Amino acid sequence: MCGICGEVRFDGGSPSVSAIARMADVLAPRGPDASGVVVRGNVGFGHRRLRILDLSDKSQQPMVDADLGLSLVFNGCIYNFRELRTELEEKGYRFFSDGDTEVIVKAWHAWGEDCVSRFHGMFAFVLHERDSGRLVMARDRFGIKPLYLAKAGGALRFASSLPAIVKAGGVDTSIDVEALHSYMTFHAVVPPPRTILSGVRKLPPATVRVYQRDGSFEDRRYWDPPYSRHAGDGAMTRQDWREHLLDALRTAVKRRMIADVPVGVLLSGGVDSSLIVGLLAEAGQRGLMSFSIGFEEANGEKGDEFVYSDLIAREFGTDHRKIFVPSANLMEALPGTIAAMSEPMVSYDNVGFYLLSREVSRHVKVVQSGQGADEVFGGYHWYPPLVDSNDVVSDYGRVFRDRSHEMLRTQLADEWIAGHDVSGAFLEAQLLRAGADTPVDQALRLDSNVMLVDDPVKRVDNMTMAWGLEGRVPFLDHELVELAARIPPEEKLRDGGKGILKDVARKVVPGEVIDRKKGYFPVPQLKYIAGPYLDMIRDTLHSQKARERGFFRDVYLDRLLDRPSEHITPLRGSELWQVGLLEMWLQAQGV
Repeated sequence: MCGICGEVRFDGGSPSVSAIARMADVLAPRGPDASGVVVRGNVGFGHRRLRILDLSDKSQQPMVDADLGLSLVFNGCIYNFRELRTELEEKGYRFFSDGDTEVIVKAWHAWGEDCVSRFHGMFAFVLHERDSGRLVMARDRFGIKPLYLAKAGGALRFASSLPAIVKAGGVDTSIDVEALHSYMTFHAVVPPPRTILSGVRKLPPATVRVYQRDGSFEDRRYWDPPYSRHAGDGAMTRQDWREHLLDALRTAVKRRMIADVPVGVLLSGGVDSSLIVGLLAEAGQRGLMSFSIGFEEANGEKGDEFVYSDLIAREFGTDHRKIFVPSANLMEALPGTIAAMSEPMVSYDNVGFYLLSREVSRHVKVVQSGQGADEVFGGYHWYPPLVDSNDVVSDYGRVFRDRSHEMLRTQLADEWIAGHDVSGAFLEAQLLRAGADTPVDQALRLDSNVMLVDDPVKRVDNMTMAWGLEGRVPFLDHELVELAARIPPEEKLRDGGKGILKDVARKVVPGEVIDRKKGYFPVPQLKYIAGPYLDMIRDTLHSQKARERGFFRDVYLDRLLDRPSEHITPLRGSELWQVGLLEMWLQAQGV
């Protein structure tokens, strides 16, 4: 787990060492243990290291293999690197280090683009071939590890975070109108390659991009599982699916135990994180540290779920730590939370993950987390209404989108309105493409491949890495997801959602955490905005920069500021928080 950055020139010029250094400085929290910069010819790589595997300097990056003519910077973890190393050694490769970084170098030399299909893990890497002059970029199947790109003068820059690229200077920071439309209508999700800034793009997940010496490039998507039933699946019983799923979950959790440092768990007390704790205990993990966080209640809404996390901690004997955050501390943490976002993200639990990660990083460097289970196993409330849908595009949009294109036109100023329904067109293209059997399958595929990447997954990466903490997500093991995609929707939607996963959980954890009402990461002060939170957002939206930008119509802002608790989106979010966060994030980036 690290931060990577670099600059490549295709015009005969030399990379800017100072620009690379500025990007690396911004990435320092992602990799506080070591740093390095290597510049050769038209390519410069920078790296910040968090030591998780092979704690020695032998795995230092940027890694250069002079014999093979390959240079690499890599962020993430390849969980099956030891098995791949054995296979490569049998092919005659010799290794000078004991970690996963060098395995990527040798795997690329041995198998080329096909190497990524062999990797079990989370990764973003950039590799340069000395002899061909080609530059290779790749991102894991779920985009767990980020990779942002920008052109600056005659150079191509890349980094693990958008703020790092902006800090290097020379980037177009004007607002992308189509991205703004997605942010406002698609629950702050801006699908790749766009970001809210016109000059910064992101490599899509499950993608290998190869640049030629002249700067031209081609993308290849290497993973896109069908959401359909295989031959023979019709004969599978509920018990069959449960046993197959339990085996796959055991494997996913065990894979993510690999580390040369202790591994903990973020324990919310829900089914997902509780199941991870139970499977870690079953796998023989001893001295497991678990962590939970809670906030003050607001408007009668409880701000913690400690009763359930305490139950799981007692059941499995974890070394459990509870973090309670008073409202004053929450307010103090918001600027840091917003600055840590690579893109503006509206979910309230960003600040929860930020504060939880701060505490957890004092004790461990690696944690497993339950993100992804709802998208993979049908846990959200918008899936059941799609069962009998005859118009999945409209029906999905009605339950998920924050507002329609028509409504947005009454809220944004004229100059900021996209010429067409950007997110509506995107939803239609994604939902209706081939490879999904039913409307529920179509929605699950969309959420797992798009929404999950640019909301929950990005949230975990940004907030954990702000404190040099590696977050691992076993529910996004790609083999587990391939299996889940085959499971009939009715098995997932049973029992209020995630029915088949709850069947598995009943074999591992106490029923009290399974049969409870579904919980969320509650931060009620940011849902029912009042007092200092309202003052903060009002000051931001009335600031000179916000007035100069002029995103929103005055009548719309006045309505939100007068009665913020009355303007809640279909996904239970605050409209005021959404518009205020966008402006706070832009100002935090100096835009």
